[in-house]
Amino acid sequence: MVHVTFNQEPVTLVGSEIKVGDQAPNFTVLSNDLKEVTLDDYAGKVKLISVVPSVDTGVCSEQTRRFNEEADKLDNVQVLTISMDLPFAQARWCAANGIKNLDTLSDHRLADFGEKYGALIKELRLLSRSIFVVDSNNTVTYVEYVSEVTNFPDYDSALKAAKEAK
Repeated sequence: MVHVTFNQEPVTLVGSEIKVGDQAPNFTVLSNDLKEVTLDDYAGKVKLISVVPSVDTGVCSEQTRRFNEEADKLDNVQVLTISMDLPFAQARWCAANGIKNLDTLSDHRLADFGEKYGALIKELRLLSRSIFVVDSNNTVTYVEYVSEVTNFPDYDSALKAAKEAK
């Protein structure tokens, strides 16, 4: 069981914990133009899924900008940032921050991703900061549930896992 805190206070994660070696669950989220997007839409690619509570906060903003910068250096890797932000807010934030190398996706409608990946914070209806790398066969090759939501993830390990995944 994953133990996570938010501002040093324990929170409850809803859903099943994902582990390395698991088959990545399919999910439905919304793109910034309100179209449904699923894991299957990225078939044949390695997926680095960066999960943040809200792109409008400092750590989340920096995390998303960092993966946007790194995305250009990754071959056959699609970087996804998933949050509970409304698609309109994500689009506005991306435009204001020059984000063009990754897809921002919203889980606000169904919390489908959050529940299937064990990243939904029950008390806040936000997603817990986490990183998942899923290979081209949809096998999970890397997982990090950041133990304190306000902390940064391990960028180097996530990027290494994305580069090594096939």
